[in-house]
This record gives sequence, C-alpha cells and structure tokens, in this order.
Amino acid sequence: MSNRAQRRAAERSNRTTAKTSADTPPAAQTISDAQLNANRANAQCSTGPTSAAGKAASSLNAVKTGLTGRTILLPSDDAVIYQQHIDRIYSQFAPATDQESTLVQTIADTDWRLLRIAPLESGIWAMGQLELANLYPDERNPAVRQSLIQAEVFRAYRKELTNIALQERRLRNQRKADVAELQALQQVRIEKAASETKKNAAPPKPAANGFVFSAEQTTPVSPSPSPCEAASCAAA
Repeated sequence: MSNRAQRRAAERSNRTTAKTSADTPPAAQTISDAQLNANRANAQCSTGPTSAAGKAASSLNAVKTGLTGRTILLPSDDAVIYQQHIDRIYSQFAPATDQESTLVQTIADTDWRLLRIAPLESGIWAMGQLELANLYPDERNPAVRQSLIQAEVFRAYRKELTNIALQERRLRNQRKADVAELQALQQVRIEKAASETKKNAAPPKPAANGFVFSAEQTTPVSPSPSPCEAASCAAA
C-alpha cells in the first residue's frame, strides 16, 4: 500500500471514530448525597432580594416586562380599572369588524403601557434620591447639593432612564401607526356601505302616463312662434 493510500485509510478511520464518539450519549453522572444536600441548601439561599434597596432595584424589571413583554397586566395593576380603560377606548373608536376590534385592543394596550412610564420615571428618581441622599455632606448650599445629587442619580440610572425614553418613543410610534390603519379601514368600510346603499336603492317608478315624472311635476312649455307669425307681429 502506498503512503497516499495509507494516509487516506487513516483519515477515514479517524472520521469514523469521531462520528461514533459524537453519536454515543454521555454516561449519566451520579451525584453524592452530600453534594445533593449542598445544592438544596444553596437553592434555599437564592430566594431573591430581601432588603428594601434590593427589592427596589428588582422592581426596575418592570421597565422591561411592563413596556415590552407580552403580559399586559402586571401583578400591581387593577383589572377593574384596566377593563374600564378598554371600554373607554372601544367607545372612542367604535370598531365594527373583527379586524378593527383587534386594532382597537392593540391601541388600548399600548395606551395602558404608556401610562406606566411616568410612575416608572418617578420611582427611579425617588429611589436614587434615597440611595444617594448622603452624598456631598460638605456642600452648604441646599440647592447646589440637591442638584449634585440629582446628577448622581441620573448618572447611576442613565441606562434605565434611557430605556424608558426609547420604549416611550417606540410605543407612541406604534400607536400612531395602529390608529392610522384603523382609520383607513373604517373609511373604506364607510365608503363601501354608502356605495352599497346607493346601489341597492329602488329606482323611481314611472307614472301612469308612462314617464318617470307625472303631469303635475312637469312645467308646460309654450311653443315658439313660427317665422311667419313673428314677421306678422312685427308688421302690425
């Protein structure tokens, strides 16, 4: 066997070995009782934030789940107020088809998300003020100290505040597009209904004399004088 043939045979053997190793499932790993108990103990410790500051920071997750998530109602939302909000939007736009109703529901949900933005921003600023209230203790001017603390709050929570601004712009653009699409659908529906009404309107019935208008609705027209009659009148 030539050297070239030997190399090809070795390559085929290596590929076969690698494929067999990839197709063979790994052996099930066993865990000791001591390691299992340690894992359970660690899981009990991972219960999330417990301090007031930690819970406040965790509440910022609403910036993401409350503005972009699929879930419309958060645990803190009032379902009754939400339903009243939906009813008000439906009354405003008065959808008449399933497609229009879907758009109205989307508009209402977008408005509901937009209503969260102001409280979220206020909550971030309030939380930052509490966390950084002890900064700049040597500043004697209260107004200057307050401005410095606010600047520190913005610097600490710039990412969250910027994210809120971006989400607000996105939601407003989405609402504008949905309203425009809804109004276009309603305009087409109204024009189609008017066309159908005009098309199905009964044509006027002929009168007894065979014409569309009766004799009473017509105005008699005096016949024009002939040229001869006109000349005789002029000579007289």
